[in-house]
Amino acid sequence: MTEKNDYKPYIPAHVRMPELTIKALVLGIVMAVVLGAANAYLGLKAGMTISATFPAAVIAIAAFRLPFFKGNVLEQNIARTAASVGEALVAGAIFTVPAFVMVRMNGQHLWKTFHYWETSFILLIGGTLGILFVIILRRTLVVDADLPFPESYACYEIVKAGQKGESGAGRVFGAMGIGVVIELLKNTTGFTIFQESVEIFIKFPKSVIHHLSSSRVPMGDVTHTGGIAFSTPLASPALMGVGYIIGPKLSAINFSGSVIAWLVLIPLALFLNPALPHQLTLHGAPAPWKEIVYSVWYNQVRPIAVGAMLVGSLYTLYGLRNSLGSAFKGIFSKPDIVKDEHGFENRLEKDLNLRSILLATIALVIPMFFLYYYFSDSFWGAMLAAVVMLITGFLFAAVGGWLVGLVGGSNQPISGLTLSALIVAAVLMVAIGVTGLHGIAAVLAVAAVVCAATSMAGDMIQDLKVGHLLGGTPIKMEIAEIASVLVVSFVLVFPMIILHEGNIAAGGIGIGDVQLPAPQAGLMAELAKGIVGGQMAWGLVIVGMFFSISLIMVDAPAPMLIAVGMYLPFETTFSIFVGGIIRWVSDEMMKKKKLSEEDQERVTNTGILVASGFIAGEALTGVFLAGLVLSGIRSLTKLITGITEFSFVHTWGIWLSLIIFAIVAYGFIVVPMRVLKK
Repeated sequence: MTEKNDYKPYIPAHVRMPELTIKALVLGIVMAVVLGAANAYLGLKAGMTISATFPAAVIAIAAFRLPFFKGNVLEQNIARTAASVGEALVAGAIFTVPAFVMVRMNGQHLWKTFHYWETSFILLIGGTLGILFVIILRRTLVVDADLPFPESYACYEIVKAGQKGESGAGRVFGAMGIGVVIELLKNTTGFTIFQESVEIFIKFPKSVIHHLSSSRVPMGDVTHTGGIAFSTPLASPALMGVGYIIGPKLSAINFSGSVIAWLVLIPLALFLNPALPHQLTLHGAPAPWKEIVYSVWYNQVRPIAVGAMLVGSLYTLYGLRNSLGSAFKGIFSKPDIVKDEHGFENRLEKDLNLRSILLATIALVIPMFFLYYYFSDSFWGAMLAAVVMLITGFLFAAVGGWLVGLVGGSNQPISGLTLSALIVAAVLMVAIGVTGLHGIAAVLAVAAVVCAATSMAGDMIQDLKVGHLLGGTPIKMEIAEIASVLVVSFVLVFPMIILHEGNIAAGGIGIGDVQLPAPQAGLMAELAKGIVGGQMAWGLVIVGMFFSISLIMVDAPAPMLIAVGMYLPFETTFSIFVGGIIRWVSDEMMKKKKLSEEDQERVTNTGILVASGFIAGEALTGVFLAGLVLSGIRSLTKLITGITEFSFVHTWGIWLSLIIFAIVAYGFIVVPMRVLKK
């Protein structure tokens, strides 16, 4: 309990200064929309999001130094708190809502595109519930639990340093500008001179296998062929930024899943089924190897990954069983009211009124019921869904908040918690006879609200801890979060619509395309459809489950992350892996220089700020270009020059893309080292 005993906030409790101001709230909401849009792009493309806490803190520090926008550290705290709502809500959205678009049953789509009002109300209800649940749990988790809160303390140190003139904003915005330029020059809908990746297929020589019975009697000869298909890593600063942030170990584990899928399972499937090239046709002609490989990955390997992810998510929760038990034990203990030396309630311990919170939670059950009735077309189905959501939402919001305190928001297993809620809801829906598309829709709606609530709870508990250390007033932070949710919930659906429709306009299939695989949402869709609709490839799912069990038996690290790697395109995880390698090179250089732990942390934090800038720049430009395609502009190349594509792109574009890798390596290795000279 050292932290509690030695706790001295940066701004003492007796100090009063402007905090919940209009400019702080507006800046925070604007950042929430921008960072939320960037994370929507990143999440649909790579199945991951990055914490908005660090870039939001840096931008807030820089903004409140402007002569016309001067503000104090508590206003910065409010802006950062409101800003992080965007990343939290979009994480809840992209892990579940795209599943509505991906589900197809008996030739009928659940949704053909994103439904604006339904999606917005899911985010609004889920986000608001997450906030209300955490307000009830704030003292238990932030003050009494004495959790390490690694990312909260890191953010606190950045904000403290920012008050002394060290903001790092220049690096974030500089990297963002570079990310914008690179995306404009490599995206096929931009002014394309770089080629992002190249697909390679190495065909196996024909092999004749003489099949014999157990008694060595010849049974026939089969000629096998096939090959290995892989791609070069995407020349993507954003994906390499993800790899840098998660580090070499996790990026290698993630990439190993793609190696298993693309270099083991797919070649094996092609080799063992020599008739497949003759069975598959495209436009009346034999399908090319590229399309055959994609079909095998999409229809056979991904169900295996679904089974592996299911076991992996449950194993992740099992590994945290002691922490979860402690969380549930502490959740329901009644904390004492903290008062200052004058007998008044301490400003730093003032929350929204608990009675109001309980009334608001009860009031939210009503729109929740109507939302679920709309999806399920069943009174009892809607009642059951609302009850399941309320119970699992509260429990998982509490658990999610506890886990953020232990391992940080970036490592919170939101998908594992959401999967648990989805399975419970799906089994109960089947039990009361709500099946078909209506049952699937109800199950996905429960999962979506729980996911938004859990994600929002984890984000908010992290923000409240930073505020606790800085001396922010909890009630004002809570009001800022609620205000941000009320606005952002009705905005974040637009980048998802733009990316989906833009991909279709560019010749893709939208959500679920190789460019927008949305792995967690795909898993939700497969499970909901399989349990409720009975259309899951159970044989392949069971194979995946046993594969994950075998990984657990040999104590493989992070089986869930390996399964996610199997679900993602090879070039995506390869690019993330390259970012991890660059981080490893940087770490090794620091070890050789024998830098102190403090200096190593400064270098790494600077690298993370650069990575955040790369991610934001590329992601926002990707959303912008998708919007251009949706408006009828096929590409900037066509718009400016009148030609569809430069002739040199297919021959030299991939070699020119090496420049991108060099720029990223420079940004992650050389630029962070420069902070040591200051």
